[in-house]
Amino acid sequence: MSSPCISDGGDTRRVSRRKRELSTVAAMIRMYCRGHHRAQSASPCLQCTRLLEYATRRLERCVFGDAKPTCAKCTVHCYGADQREQIRVVMKWAGPRMLLHHPVLAICHLLDGRRPAPTLPARDAQRHERGALPEHTTQA
Repeated sequence: MSSPCISDGGDTRRVSRRKRELSTVAAMIRMYCRGHHRAQSASPCLQCTRLLEYATRRLERCVFGDAKPTCAKCTVHCYGADQREQIRVVMKWAGPRMLLHHPVLAICHLLDGRRPAPTLPARDAQRHERGALPEHTTQA
């Protein structure tokens, strides 16, 4: 049986790291919304929905693709300042609770965090050095 934490492109039973990270972020945002905005439904409030949509767009456009490291280890931070602060608050609150509510996602995220961060792909690294990619608009 394959581990849900291991991903490789050849086995369709395994989940890509990006999809798993999106599931983790979505779970954290839903937990935070229920805890802070009293959203009793399965869907988060408008503010949290916007944050999740933003995080989804950022993950889909990640320069690292499925080799993406966890946000804490990423060399490129792509969130804008406001969204970075919002997601930081969400992760700080929901992170410790993940082990109780979503243990598999939490453990996989912890294991992913132990992987070394990949280097920025050559083309994007050159654009970043020339100033085409602003410092603050990189992957979170």
